Amino acid sequence: MSLSTMSATPKKSLMLFSGRYHPELAEEVAKHLDVAVTPQSAYSFANGEIFVRFEESVRGCDAFVVQAHTAPINDAIMEHLIMVDALKRASAKRITAVMPFWGYSRQDKKHRGREPISARLVADLFKTAGADRIMTVDLHTSQIQGFFDGPVDHLFALPVLAGHIKNTYAGRELAVVSPDSGRVRLAERWAETLGSTPLAFIHKTRDPDRPNRAVANRVVGDIDGRLCVVIDDMIDTGGTVTGTVRALLEAGATDVVVASTHGVLSGPATERLSACGAREIIFTNTLPIPDEKRFPGMTVLSIAPLLARAIHEVFEDGSVTSLFDGNA
Repeated sequence: MSLSTMSATPKKSLMLFSGRYHPELAEEVAKHLDVAVTPQSAYSFANGEIFVRFEESVRGCDAFVVQAHTAPINDAIMEHLIMVDALKRASAKRITAVMPFWGYSRQDKKHRGREPISARLVADLFKTAGADRIMTVDLHTSQIQGFFDGPVDHLFALPVLAGHIKNTYAGRELAVVSPDSGRVRLAERWAETLGSTPLAFIHKTRDPDRPNRAVANRVVGDIDGRLCVVIDDMIDTGGTVTGTVRALLEAGATDVVVASTHGVLSGPATERLSACGAREIIFTNTLPIPDEKRFPGMTVLSIAPLLARAIHEVFEDGSVTSLFDGNA
């Protein structure tokens, strides 16, 4: 080796960072990875501006920044972006924005003229802030992956949710129900996972001028005498799922279980869901669900083991697809 050169053995270090909107999830992920969440100072100025500073050197690290895009969603996303920017300017080697729920994911296309495609805007913002890759769970539509110009690890909550249903309702005659025709492909994967169960879907209409408003019209498929598993990616105000449960019970279902990845649970959602007639409503904890939004029929399953395994595979340059038996 000449005197004018220097060699070093590169070493990789995984560092985990957490926003302020769902620290419990980040702490649980950290336990599974056997690391600590990196300490930071984070606070908001009187006018709402957000400040973040990490208390340890992050130079050369493989950074994973976990943030829940929950209400107030714009503050949560802005804090996430600021954390990514801070890491970029502190010379982190690679930055992965871990957003279990992709904010604005429902705005993934133009329904009519002069509308934004806000899910794409969110992707552009993270790219500009300095994120090298994104990790997320159950996107509203899979094509959102293409909005980000870099790797997107799209994880599926299906194994977590379906595993709970298999264990809880073993021996029952099941039917998988999609709340609309757009989720039939996902319902097919659910049916296969639960053991080739029959499929049904709800034919419904939605008023394009009134968001969060849908009318469940009729059940398409044979669900008579079966326990119906209604699957969806998110439940916001609970209006659609309440109408779906009612339609299924009227059409002859013996019981209804609802399985949804993201519990957005805005406004009257808790009141509606607790009184809708479903035997059980199952969520994962991709978004925080505080005690005041919970009720006896609700089950919240942890997504942390899945996130931790995916983070470990990315860090080790392994295969995230292998976590889903090649079905990712």
